[in-house]
Amino acid sequence: MPPATSALTHRRILAMALPIVLANLTQPLMSAVDTAVAGHLPGPEYLAGVALGSLLFSFLFWGFGFLRMGTTGLVAQAWGKGDEPAMAASVARALILAAGIGLVLLVLQRPLIVLVLGLLGGSADATRQAMEYCLGRIWAAPLALANYVVLGWLLGCQRVRIALGLQILINLVNLAAVLLFVHVFELGVAGIGAATAVADGAGTLAGGFLLWRAHRAAWPRLRLTALLDSSAMRRLVGINFHIFVRTACLLASMGWFAHLGATQGDTVLAANALLLNFLTFMAFGLDGFAHAAEALVGSAVGAGDAPGLRRAVRLCMGWAAAGALAYALVYAVAGPSIVGVLTDQPALRETAMRFLPWIALAPIASVWAYLYDGMFIGATQTRALMQSMLVCGAAFLALSLGLLPLFGNHGLWLSFLAFNALRGLTLHLAAPRVLYRASGVSASAN
Repeated sequence: MPPATSALTHRRILAMALPIVLANLTQPLMSAVDTAVAGHLPGPEYLAGVALGSLLFSFLFWGFGFLRMGTTGLVAQAWGKGDEPAMAASVARALILAAGIGLVLLVLQRPLIVLVLGLLGGSADATRQAMEYCLGRIWAAPLALANYVVLGWLLGCQRVRIALGLQILINLVNLAAVLLFVHVFELGVAGIGAATAVADGAGTLAGGFLLWRAHRAAWPRLRLTALLDSSAMRRLVGINFHIFVRTACLLASMGWFAHLGATQGDTVLAANALLLNFLTFMAFGLDGFAHAAEALVGSAVGAGDAPGLRRAVRLCMGWAAAGALAYALVYAVAGPSIVGVLTDQPALRETAMRFLPWIALAPIASVWAYLYDGMFIGATQTRALMQSMLVCGAAFLALSLGLLPLFGNHGLWLSFLAFNALRGLTLHLAAPRVLYRASGVSASAN
């Protein structure tokens, strides 16, 4: 049902956000299953190899996350217009792009894997096992990227419960396949990688069926010339390029944070890595409201519904702020206990506790960056998103270089929180002339 026929309420916001949070939480399960199975193989090199291989794919697929985000914005806008052919065409173009990228990864798989594993380091035995894992999993690259497109389509047309069900299906298939390949066929680490590939394939089959059924009237009317229309393809590539640069800058900033932590010794590096787990779980929760904002803002922009856009922004902001306050409270009260669960090493506990106050402040500083990311993606105003990230990344670099010598690791955490806060602030300042203008809302409506 088009959003214009359904009132936007607090209940609807939660009905969209909560399944997305649960779907987000299922994503680490595939790596957790792979890690658990590898941990029971005879030798530490197996677990180390799976860890290295999983890290490679995490960075690789995160870099191509624009396929999900770009699809959500385009589909949401077409859904807001009630334009089913445009929805089908947007998905088809994104699938063509995903297939092209996936085929390039298959062609370049061996040199790419060798290069990245060499950069990650690791012993010769761990690297050999990682190579087997990667060569088993890489064949599903086009399927995994297609799943990003399917997920973006589901979020764009606000079918969040189906998106959750699809993520659960992928994890169940992965669990069954990894047990079969490792314990029955005795394929070792290569079987773990192949099982993840099979799970991606199952997700693609299920997603393809959902797509066919949802738009079965539109598919026969699609023509290749329309799909490859130069203006539509330029828009798609432009949106995805902006998001790719934004994501690459974010990854570079995270890598710079880890590098500066490593320069302060292994204990500080380990404490920072431990505390980043708090931020990961915070992102899972707050991204639920950001993804809801993607779909709701996109549909309002597509429908030219200025009041609907204002209400979507207002409600998503309210619930995101409430979520951020809840995270801050939990981290402030239960943070020491969580640190105690994550490590039993006294020196590491003591070091992590010194920097725990920054974690309690992180939800308040970061929530607006997450939320505005979703709003700008939904409105497909991705150029401003990229420009904001470039400016804030440069600011983080300058702040970290200036504050680290003065305040040590406290200066690094202050720089990182300022980086996230600046992302939200710059997008907030850009919203009147970029985001609100997308659906004809005046600047004063902000």
